[in-house]
Amino acid sequence: MIFRIISILLIPLLILPPRQAVAAEQQAAHIDIGGMDVAVWTPAGTSPDRTYPLIVFSHGFTGCNGRSLFLTRALAAHGYLVMAPMHADNRCGLWRQDGRTDIPPEPRAERPFNRAAGWTDRVYRGRRRDIETVMDRALAGPVLGVRTDPRRIGIAGHSLGGYAGMALAGAWPSWRDPRVGAVLALSPYAEPFLNPGGGLETLAVPVMLQGGTLDSDVTPVNIRPGSVYDRIGGPKYYVEFAGTAHIGWTDRVDQNHDAIARYSIAFFDCALKHTGCAALAQRAPGVSALKARP
Repeated sequence: MIFRIISILLIPLLILPPRQAVAAEQQAAHIDIGGMDVAVWTPAGTSPDRTYPLIVFSHGFTGCNGRSLFLTRALAAHGYLVMAPMHADNRCGLWRQDGRTDIPPEPRAERPFNRAAGWTDRVYRGRRRDIETVMDRALAGPVLGVRTDPRRIGIAGHSLGGYAGMALAGAWPSWRDPRVGAVLALSPYAEPFLNPGGGLETLAVPVMLQGGTLDSDVTPVNIRPGSVYDRIGGPKYYVEFAGTAHIGWTDRVDQNHDAIARYSIAFFDCALKHTGCAALAQRAPGVSALKARP
């Protein structure tokens, strides 16, 4: 069990072969914010007279900021400005002309993932800084010509990125950032919030948890009775995809991606655009479980 948990959390570094990864990342613009690489997807046909909702995407442990392209591109196509910081724990190989890949050394986790009881609000505070830095920049002025609506900001995060997003929404009360209006948590590592000091019960902004029937070490913890989903105090949604494992929210596999993008867009439309939430109650093909408490 211990080795399986660790291996699942490390899998994002294998998302794409180097040539494919480079081709995929060319779909995004990259800007420097305080020395941090940030991938940016802008809405099509933007107008300088409008403001747009912002989604900050946080990748998983050892993942990369341009490797859930199916989702970040879909969100941008649907009218969202999407910005994804490259966190310090990334292992994003740089493809070279000689065909080799330079991959940074494997980072050491700040706390063991198989010992959630040892986590506190001091763990991975760097991710909090990264996401808040991106929000600061987006609100300071146009990003690639796109202005952000300060009243419509959401976070989407996979695995450890889901941990960071939920923490900023108030799952760690000391992290709470009032600018965050909704959180999409994709197979989030949320077990630490069950510890003393966690604030799931007082988490007030809308949260969607996504899980998969093959996501055997993360999803069951989040949805078992009395656990993460049950304890969230505010509006909450849960959608589970049949046959999806922990890497299902990356570009490494193409299974249920259309449904994942559909529910993700519907959630942010409901929570940030306020265009209606009916789609969140409709079970699409590939969905094995659906829950909602608006």
